[in-house]
Amino acid sequence: MENKEKQQFSETQVFERLTNPEVDEKKKNVEEKRKKSVKKEEHEESATDEVFSFIKDLAICMVIVFVITNFVIRPVQVKGNSMYPTLEDESIGVSNTLGYQLSPLKRFDIVVIYVPEKNEYLVKRVIGLPGETVSYANGQLYINGESVDEDFLSQEYVESYGSGWMPDVNEITLGEDEYYCLGDNRPHSSDSRYYGPFKKENIRSKGIFIAWPLSDFGVETW
Repeated sequence: MENKEKQQFSETQVFERLTNPEVDEKKKNVEEKRKKSVKKEEHEESATDEVFSFIKDLAICMVIVFVITNFVIRPVQVKGNSMYPTLEDESIGVSNTLGYQLSPLKRFDIVVIYVPEKNEYLVKRVIGLPGETVSYANGQLYINGESVDEDFLSQEYVESYGSGWMPDVNEITLGEDEYYCLGDNRPHSSDSRYYGPFKKENIRSKGIFIAWPLSDFGVETW
């Protein structure tokens, strides 16, 4: 009988200990801390994933921009008045890189030229092609001794300068990879008269599609 009471007492003690509010509270605190720790780890993992995702997306965008601007189209902003009135100062648009790689340049194409000694880009018009002899006399263009009209020029603008429009240029024969390029605004253009013929490797694209200003919206020799 005494042993039975002791056994019941012992079981009662165990039950009480298992249901002790203090013990339950400690377990609850431990569980809450564990949950907070798990949430913190999940949050840190989520933040890390977001950072890696952002870096990946940024890298993909940079590659796409590099490919587009080097092999498809090149953004262009006209600086200065050397191509006026065809292109106005601060005009914004794109130039055709892919087309330049796929087809040869033609006379009077507008091109974007890189000048390594100045680390800058110029927008000019192709006048002379490889192997040709170029000259100007009394404002008239001559290719291989034959006169060639420049119909793209604004005659009203040309006549406003009179004899000062285009100084004479002595005959110059171009190499097999050289182009003679001038600005449309002859009195205000640094071009092949200053730099000499431009190498093919320094011509980066051809044609201009103007997006701004809207008054000039459209394509120039694409």
